[in-house]
Amino acid sequence: MTVTDGSSLTAEITDILVTNCGLDPDAAARAPAASLEELGMDSLALLELSAVVADRWRVRIPEQAAQLSIPAVADLVARRADPPGHTENSVFIAAPLDLVWSVTNDVAGWPELFTEYARAEILDRDGDTVRFRLTMHPDENGVAWSWISERTADRATRQVQARRVETGPFEYMRIHWTYTEEPEGVRMTWVQDFAMKPTAPLDNAGMTERINTNSVVQLGVIKDRIERLAGAGTAAVPATVGPAATGGDDE
Repeated sequence: MTVTDGSSLTAEITDILVTNCGLDPDAAARAPAASLEELGMDSLALLELSAVVADRWRVRIPEQAAQLSIPAVADLVARRADPPGHTENSVFIAAPLDLVWSVTNDVAGWPELFTEYARAEILDRDGDTVRFRLTMHPDENGVAWSWISERTADRATRQVQARRVETGPFEYMRIHWTYTEEPEGVRMTWVQDFAMKPTAPLDNAGMTERINTNSVVQLGVIKDRIERLAGAGTAAVPATVGPAATGGDDE
């Protein structure tokens, strides 16, 4: 369960404490910043609170919760009740597997394949593993986001495992690419697993929506460009790049 309304959750936690733990609601109303300990909640009350929270939101309350105010407990539950992000997006590309594989795994050429990347700098290669820095086109505030990622391509299994090395707002970000041959072409799939840091501007649910929206855009661009290459009978990626799109696969 994802919790987004802080005031509503504070009210729910208060209700649990009143109903199950013997909290005096008037005392809580008079001192909203008081800790649970200051409000008279003993170890048994905290055990009961933990049991209800675990059953309702599948979140464990730490022993130190006695030192937290009710709003702080609500904030803790909200952050921990936000499940890790998981997305899966795919596109069918009417082109041979060799072409799809070579173009999409040419990281240095990604600025000509994706619309969001301004630069892709190869930092290191070790066999099938490449470490690289991606820099996006400036956003609406003029900020050009940049980070280091690493990916390992396995041509035999038609899979790529990628991760952010510099995680930025993410606790972690992992991306699994798969290529499946189908009649007349290839289905390329991105599966992304991630979690946002508590300080990130988006929570897991918000980033999930963002990635799902932008992956559709980027997969459509990739499909169009590779199919045009297949029709032209060349493996060179066109140099023309359309307007930058924010987001994308966040690799």
